[in-house]
Amino acid sequence: MGLFDFKKKKSEKKEESFEEIIAREDRMPIPAKEVYDEPDIDIDKVLDKPVKAEKSLKTGGRDEIFTCPACGSGNTVRKMRDNLYVCPDCGKHHKISARRRMRSLVDPGSFRRIKSDVPVLNPLDYPDYEEKINNLKEKTGLDEGVLSGVAEIDGHKAVIAVMGSEFLMGSMGIAVGEMITRSFEVAEKLKLPVIIFTASGGARMQEGILSLMQMAKTSAAAERFSSSGGLYISCLTNPTTGGVSASFATLADITLAEPGALIGFAGPRVIEQTIGQKLPEGFQRAEYLETHGFVDEIVNRNDMRDELSHILRLHEKRRK
Repeated sequence: MGLFDFKKKKSEKKEESFEEIIAREDRMPIPAKEVYDEPDIDIDKVLDKPVKAEKSLKTGGRDEIFTCPACGSGNTVRKMRDNLYVCPDCGKHHKISARRRMRSLVDPGSFRRIKSDVPVLNPLDYPDYEEKINNLKEKTGLDEGVLSGVAEIDGHKAVIAVMGSEFLMGSMGIAVGEMITRSFEVAEKLKLPVIIFTASGGARMQEGILSLMQMAKTSAAAERFSSSGGLYISCLTNPTTGGVSASFATLADITLAEPGALIGFAGPRVIEQTIGQKLPEGFQRAEYLETHGFVDEIVNRNDMRDELSHILRLHEKRRK
């Protein structure tokens, strides 16, 4: 049943699953400012109009008990939600949706979503692909596998993009590549830093070679942004693999990671079968990459907002 095994309560009514509860909650709009007065970009063409947050939300099912697969402890959905889906007993970082992560990071009322106007393309005529994408849009509330916008963290403005593993495992196709590229371009015009949270299984196989081409496209966008003097912060979450890890995810000025995140190109089993050797313990995990210099710092999800605020504050004077 996904990441968690539930202990169901006796009830005559049909109980919501953990996935259904967070999916319903995540459809809430992220609060946005009513005024955005940056003069360097045509806001009407690039950014959506502010969306008001819903006033109320039904809370049934939050007391459902589930078992953490890492330590076996039981906690309520309410407690896990309040702890950003990090197990309070063992510290295991569980899946979190793109919308919820964005909401946990940005200042209330500061988010303006960058428009995603890329149509659904099916270059390989993959069966039912368009239908699957449209169903995921309805289910997740996302336009594609990444949510991007201009927002503030403790008053420090930045372009923030969050990949959603709930949308085809955050795989990078044409639309995702365009949104990542657009994030860099908007940040360059507005003279803002870029923060990208990656969570992806890699390139999207349904779009074939066109999805692989997004590696070059996003890498070039990151290079142009860097050449213009922009600050790029990459936050690697579980998993960050395939074409995403081999492109923009690992090209940042500062690279952060969540504890225990799987980070690499091919999976450990594939590598072991290819080279015929046993890999070191913890290979491709965030802690291993930090030890070997590929990750600058491992940051707990509950501390990420403060850490990003600190980094943005340190670099603010230089950008001015």
